[in-house]
This record gives sequence, structure tokens and C-alpha cells, in this order.
Amino acid sequence: MANRRRPVSEINVVPYIDVMLVLLVVFMVTAPLLTQGVELNLPKKPSDPLPNDQDDPLIVSVRGDGSIFMNVGMENVEDLGNRVNLFSLREQARKIIELRPSVPVFIRADVELSYGAFIDVMSALQESGAQTVGLITDPPEGLDRE
Repeated sequence: MANRRRPVSEINVVPYIDVMLVLLVVFMVTAPLLTQGVELNLPKKPSDPLPNDQDDPLIVSVRGDGSIFMNVGMENVEDLGNRVNLFSLREQARKIIELRPSVPVFIRADVELSYGAFIDVMSALQESGAQTVGLITDPPEGLDRE
């Protein structure tokens, strides 16, 4: 009985490192997929930048072909959000505006969008209860805002 083994108080971290490396690979593969978006050619006009103190505005983006996307949140202004049709835009915007009547509403519309399609989106937002709708543009090249 003189040859007794002492218990080992070390943790084997190799399995944890393996799991961490697998998670790292998963995140590296999926991260670029999450940031993909749809190109919009916004009109280039001087305008004031969006204030950062606004609580999660409702942003509706419309491509030149008439596809409509809805996004709620200031941290993802460039993200187009979820694709919707005119009917679901009306319904989803109505629900958001009913819950938060003071939510700011903005439209990002492609410069190639027809006037009729733009008016359809504007009227859908007004029917949803939006009192005012702001327009988002890109600043012209060479215009420095500091």
C-alpha cells in the first residue's frame, strides 16, 4: 500500500480547444453571408445625417426594380432587412406604428425607381399610420461633413 497514486488536479483542455476551433470556423464561414445586401443607387443630394438619438427607426428600402425591404433598427441602417410586398409592408408597418406611435419612418429609394412605385410605398406607409416619412440620400462626392 505504500505505492499509492495521488489524484491529478489538472483539467484536460484539448477538447475545449477543439470545440473553440470548430466554432471559430463556423463563425468565419457564416459572417460574410450575414453581411450580404442588395445594392441601392441612392440619389446624391446634400442632406443632414440621421441623428443617432432616434430609437430604432423603421427604414423601408426600395430597389429600382420595385422590390421592397423593411428594416427596424439604427445599428443596421445600411442593412436592407427583410423583403416584403406592398400588402405585408402595410400590415407590418401598421403593427410597428401601433406599438410605437412615435417611431421615425424613413425611405431609401433607388434613383432608378419609378415615381409610381415610390408613391405606392409612400401611400402604404401613410395607410399604416405613419404621420411623417423621411427620405434617405447619399451625400454627393466631395462634400465633407464633419
